Amino acid sequence: MVDSHDEQSPLLHRSHDEESLELLEFSKDDQENPRKWKKARKFANVGIIALMAVLSPLASSMFTPGINQIAEDLGSSPNTVVGATTSFVVALGLGPLILAPLSETFGRRKLYLACFSLFALLQIPTALSPNVSTLITVRAFSGFFGSVGIANGGGTISDMFEPSERGTVLGWYLLGPLLGPTLGPLFGGLIVQNLGWRWVFWILTIVCGVNTIIGYFFLKESYAPVILQARKEEREQDEGGKFRIPNQDDRPFSTKLLSSMQRPIKILFTQPIVLIMATYQAIIFGTMYTLYTNFEGIYGGDYGFSTTKVGLMYLGPGVGFFIAVWFFVPRIDSIYNTLTEKNHDEPKPEFRLPLANIGAVLTPISLFCFAWTVELHTHWILPVLSSAFFGVGQILIFSTVQNYYIDSFSKYAASASFLHIHSCQRLDRMIN
Repeated sequence: MVDSHDEQSPLLHRSHDEESLELLEFSKDDQENPRKWKKARKFANVGIIALMAVLSPLASSMFTPGINQIAEDLGSSPNTVVGATTSFVVALGLGPLILAPLSETFGRRKLYLACFSLFALLQIPTALSPNVSTLITVRAFSGFFGSVGIANGGGTISDMFEPSERGTVLGWYLLGPLLGPTLGPLFGGLIVQNLGWRWVFWILTIVCGVNTIIGYFFLKESYAPVILQARKEEREQDEGGKFRIPNQDDRPFSTKLLSSMQRPIKILFTQPIVLIMATYQAIIFGTMYTLYTNFEGIYGGDYGFSTTKVGLMYLGPGVGFFIAVWFFVPRIDSIYNTLTEKNHDEPKPEFRLPLANIGAVLTPISLFCFAWTVELHTHWILPVLSSAFFGVGQILIFSTVQNYYIDSFSKYAASASFLHIHSCQRLDRMIN
């Protein structure tokens, strides 16, 4: 099991005066404690960040059916236009490196609203792009700020839910980063065919803007240290005394910020099991994008489908995602709780991983079946069914491993979640 100790503790040596200060922490039934919130409040937060986690990956693939149209309109080649997808996906992978640890310094809510507002606004210059260079550049910035939903979602869920109930919620949330690239070509194909490629980004501007406005009114801060720090400052202002909070970090701001930025890299390269899992996830995620970028050639070329019908083929993996989340993901919690009980009520992060074994078997088998059925030009339903089983395998691996990260590094769940999203950085090799 990966050690989940507080990495600040060796750095923070408190004086007797500091120890004598009154400690502010959540009481047993404190309604400001995110884990004591009512379910409606928790799921309102989850719904808003889940939509953010859907929209940014959706934007990564939504315009792919219009690549030829964009190339013709901007006087470029389709291969050059693909660079707009590459730049977006690379930035989507790099963004969490910075945004995940920042949420553990400034809080979740501020970062969500600031970054997603910029993501929504950046769709406007994308829609107005006069040339392919502008398109690629703006898409890169858009991918960076749009990654905030998938960078901090795991941490936000960890803030609000106990380990015994977290697995199912996280499984449904993870549908977003996976369903986005799946549904993007379907919706994009319909828009491109009927309205033109620029309307893909106008519609994204509207939808992302609405979600940001909803977040402004209904998204609540869930990171406990930030909530307690605000309570501490309010008490000190009202009562004039001095207080402290658990694991209070009095280091200079620049030191704390640098420590936060280094944390994900430190976790990745000092924990061999994490590095191995992150690499495995990168391969699977990259394979998914490789499949998606070849669907047009396979179903549009070999099978002669129209753009709209090709878009429907992306529903194969999507159906697999829903099957996995509906039937298998709830078992993550039940298996975890059963193994914890057998281990004398001592939980371990490894108790999250048994279902990953099923995913690890399904993934290569489904890929072999997909390639075999396409090569033999069998009925189109067979490669679609193969891609559905690939979707099941993906969810089983990603959900269990993400839960493992969060359980191992519970206080720094957002930084740990970065390791899952970081796999997107490697996709540019797969796409080109």
